[in-house]
Amino acid sequence: MLSDRLSAAQTLIQDHLDAALAEYGATPVAQAMGYAVSGGKRVRGFLALESAALYDVAPEQAIFAASAVEAVHAYSLVHDDLPAMDDDDLRRGLPTVHVKWDEATAILVGDALHSFGFALLADQRLGSAEVRIAVSGSLAEAAGARGMVLGQAQDIAAETAEMPLSLEDVTVLQANKTGKLIEWPAPAGAVMAEADPDPLRRYARAIGLAFQIADDILDVEGDTDKAGKRLQKDSSAGKATFVSLLGLEAARGRARDLVEEAQDALSTFGERSETLHQMAKYILSRDH
Repeated sequence: MLSDRLSAAQTLIQDHLDAALAEYGATPVAQAMGYAVSGGKRVRGFLALESAALYDVAPEQAIFAASAVEAVHAYSLVHDDLPAMDDDDLRRGLPTVHVKWDEATAILVGDALHSFGFALLADQRLGSAEVRIAVSGSLAEAAGARGMVLGQAQDIAAETAEMPLSLEDVTVLQANKTGKLIEWPAPAGAVMAEADPDPLRRYARAIGLAFQIADDILDVEGDTDKAGKRLQKDSSAGKATFVSLLGLEAARGRARDLVEEAQDALSTFGERSETLHQMAKYILSRDH
C-alpha cells in the first residue's frame, strides 16, 4: 500500500538526514538545520526512491538523491517563511525557524541546508562521477534562478503588480515555485540508472502542478491543525490562485486531469509503477 511505502520512505529519509547532520555537531545552526528537516510529507524524497526502484537502483544509493531534494526543499521553506517573504510563524505544526531562533539564524540555516543538499549529491555512493554531475546540475537548475527561485521572485512581484495575474501567469509561476522541486526527483531515478528520464519527467511535471492546485484548495477548505501551517493567507492577501481564477470545482477538475496525464506517462512501466500511480491519486486526496 502507498501509506506503508510512504511511511517507510519517511523513516528512511529522516534517519539518513539525522545521521548526516550528526557530523555537523551541536552548534545553533546545526541544531536548527535538524529542526528544519524534521517531519513533512517527504513527497519529493519518496519520488526519488520510487523512481529509482523502477530501474532496480538500490535504496542505499537513491537515498542520497532523496535526502538531497528534501534538504533543498527545507531550505526553501525556511527562507520562504521569513518576514521579507511570506512572513509565516507556523510550519509543519511548529514555530518557523526564524520564530524559534531568529532571522539571522534562519537565513544561515537556509544557506547551510542548500549547501548540505549538494554535499549529499557529491557522495560517491550515489553513483558514477557522470551521474553525480548530472543530478547535481539538474537540481541546481530546478532550485535556482530558472526554477524555484524564479517562481519565488514572480510571486513577490505579483504582490505589487498593477494588473492581476492571469491563469497562464499563475500556472507558470507555480510550475517554477512549487513544480520544479517536485519535477526533479522522479527523472533523477532514471538518471541514476542512466536511462531515458522523459516519461518520469512528464509524470512529475503533471503531479507538480496538481500538487499546487491541491494546496490552493486546501488553503480554502483545509484545517490548520492538519495542515500544520496558517491557511487562507492567499485569499486574505488577494493573491491570484487556481481556486480564485477557476473556482473550486473547476480547480478540482483541472487537478484530476493532471493526475490522468501523470498516470498516462507511466504506461510504459506497467505494474511496476503502481505505487507512483497511487501517489498521483494521493495528491488529490491529501488533507495536509
